[in-house]
Amino acid sequence: MNQEMLTHYFNRIGLPKDTALTIENLKMIHRAQHRTIPFENIDIVNGQSIQLADEVIYEKLVNNKRGGYCHELNGLLFTVLNALGFEARVLLGRVHLSPEPTGRGHRVTLVMLNGQQWLVDAGFGTFTPREPLPIKFDKELATDLQVFRFLRDEDYGVLLQVKESDEWLSLYSLDMGYVCKGDLEYANHFSSTHLDSVFTSGVIAALSTPEGINTLSNQQLKIKKNGVIQQIILEDEISYFKALKDYFGLEPNLSYKKIEQHF
Repeated sequence: MNQEMLTHYFNRIGLPKDTALTIENLKMIHRAQHRTIPFENIDIVNGQSIQLADEVIYEKLVNNKRGGYCHELNGLLFTVLNALGFEARVLLGRVHLSPEPTGRGHRVTLVMLNGQQWLVDAGFGTFTPREPLPIKFDKELATDLQVFRFLRDEDYGVLLQVKESDEWLSLYSLDMGYVCKGDLEYANHFSSTHLDSVFTSGVIAALSTPEGINTLSNQQLKIKKNGVIQQIILEDEISYFKALKDYFGLEPNLSYKKIEQHF
């Protein structure tokens, strides 16, 4: 990623370009991307393949002002952090939201800064951490609106949990091992094409806001603001595409029939 592309990226997320290798700058970049570039799987629902080349992700998310899922959102963020000079590497995690964990399919970034490891994840939908998290075990880690913790797990390595209604919900685990290009290609292919993947079974979107988060699951739009959730059922094509634009900044080239078949 060259300097011109970096400038366009910072313009996209609404920040002045800052190359300082500090935790404050890392948090600002993460927060700005998380509140600007939505989590969404519309291309998958539309039958398009998800390409992981840096230039393809950049064209889609920056130039075309689209969103993406973890391999795209965290792929872009990794490329930016790497170009700025942060010590960063890719990790793959198993998702634990179902009774049985998935394979290693969720992409995140590990940043080492001043001797501390930071988990940087801008692509986990509703439960995306709102800022980078220091990997410190058995300790409550608060963002502005969330509380997380890391646990050591004998089978799965490092387990990330979030506190929901005073109970701990397991999100995903990381074995901290080296990730190669082939690992990413396998993970992306399964996640974006397999019939058992959550991303092939309906439209999903999420975008963080200063007061909460907007989420979409097929027809159901949820607007969470200051702890209060408003639920809206989008009943026709006009209201659906208006919601995509108003709450997620999305104007995709997509037939409503492709969406409607999942209702």
